[in-house]
Amino acid sequence: MKSADTPFEGGPMDGRVLPVLLGITGHPPKTYRIPVPAPDGGPSTVLVYRRVPRAQGRLGLTQGWKYVHDSEGEAGGRPRWPWSGPGRRPDATPGGKPDDTDG
Repeated sequence: MKSADTPFEGGPMDGRVLPVLLGITGHPPKTYRIPVPAPDGGPSTVLVYRRVPRAQGRLGLTQGWKYVHDSEGEAGGRPRWPWSGPGRRPDATPGGKPDDTDG
């Protein structure tokens, strides 16, 4: 397995560089989760970092990746399909009154 030294920005990991395993495409994962145990033995906290381009070359190609702290830490592990727009859910009902008709 290949790995790349990837910098972290923001949060408790600010300024650190860690070796991150690369996927089949040669890119690091989109999200990087770091579990932090609680000092009193309670539930652990999870730090969430999101992958962003580090720099752009002259042709607009990405020149590497870095991780930026996501303070909200929302679960973004679900795949986003092209046919599911932003904020839509498969079980959402269309807008309008229930007895509206087209015609």
